[in-house]
Amino acid sequence: QVQLVESGGGLVQTGGSLRLSCAASGRTFKNYAMGWFRQAPGKEREFVAGISWSGGPISYADSVKGRFTISRDNPKNTVELQMNSLKPEATAVYYCAQHRSPFSVAVPTSKSYQYWGQGTQVTVSS
Repeated sequence: QVQLVESGGGLVQTGGSLRLSCAASGRTFKNYAMGWFRQAPGKEREFVAGISWSGGPISYADSVKGRFTISRDNPKNTVELQMNSLKPEATAVYYCAQHRSPFSVAVPTSKSYQYWGQGTQVTVSS
């Protein structure tokens, strides 16, 4: 049974930074692309960043390019999202997700991901 557990969310002021972490268990982590998505109140879930099974290629939503960095640590079975220069519009629940298929590249479509974490709240105050 795959489990994804996010941590690291919280309240931060505009311009601040947060680092989210997702711990995975249940199948061979290094073989699967991982993604971060977010959902703000009243909005659809949207892609934030993804990292392929091999560590590359990496993709980002245009809204976070240059400010967010996704990385993975295969020996620790974790994927992280470093978020810098945060803006109020980043306020959302952030979800970690694991791709359906092994040896896949990260894609921005949520349907491509089979397993999801419970989410962690990020709130950016203005």
